[in-house]
Amino acid sequence: MLNKDNTTIGFIGTGVMGKSMASHLIKQGFKVIVYNRTKSKAEELIKQGAEWKGTVAEVASGTDVIITMVGYPSDVKEIYLGENGIIKNTKAGSYLIDMTTSSPALAKIVYKEAKLKKVFSLDAPVSGGDVGAKNAELTIMVGGDKNVFEAIEPIFEVFGSNITLQGGAGAGQHTKMCNQIAIASNMIGVCEAVAYAEKAGLDPFQVLKSIGSGAAGSWSLNNLAPRIIVKDFEPGFYVKHFIKDMNIALQSAEEMGLSVPGLKLSNNLYNKLMLQGEGDSGTQALYKLFT
Repeated sequence: MLNKDNTTIGFIGTGVMGKSMASHLIKQGFKVIVYNRTKSKAEELIKQGAEWKGTVAEVASGTDVIITMVGYPSDVKEIYLGENGIIKNTKAGSYLIDMTTSSPALAKIVYKEAKLKKVFSLDAPVSGGDVGAKNAELTIMVGGDKNVFEAIEPIFEVFGSNITLQGGAGAGQHTKMCNQIAIASNMIGVCEAVAYAEKAGLDPFQVLKSIGSGAAGSWSLNNLAPRIIVKDFEPGFYVKHFIKDMNIALQSAEEMGLSVPGLKLSNNLYNKLMLQGEGDSGTQALYKLFT
């Protein structure tokens, strides 16, 4: 049974989300080994007690559980399937957990390759942004085998409480696509609502008091609209990463023959925002297109 006394966890990707997640593991008493392409982004974790390794292969060979939280499907493919990647360098019986929002099809490939190496694999993307990561309140959507999920669940509980096994390999990523599709259209509404309130001469914070707890209420409205109002466009989740997610969802929808006009509209607007140099801003920066 996995527990903090007999489990060494490798954490690859210590950015906005990963840093907080790895920190929770350290605070819970797990031995944590970290790797990030930019070492400076892991310095805070190293000070907290994490051990640094200079390559993915070194992390893979010396840990029982490997968690990845990186940027793009191309990163996932390289880290898991490359010659110097996780699967070729990990030991049999290890657990691999990709918490990146990535391609459902790629998650299935990683699962199959891991199984050939007698390694357990889960795709487990999250929702909740930087706030959820900091407060250990992430929603975790999991794809993979039930017995593997049950073994890893105590580790998931370090990051959040809304943890659900959605089905086999790739099901976690498909569920995250549902999440991103819902957010995509919602963010247009949130930004338009704030812009409308300001144009009408209303106090937007007072407006939020009325609409935030009613039928219009959503996580984005209640957490990102206040940032919009004070013109805080720092990233809880990057515009460039949201565009990546929408592109995955659009491709998956096309493969299934599904029409998603709201997602297409949001993707077009966010790409316009990206062209204005806002790729490293938070998703709430979409507001700038309406003012």
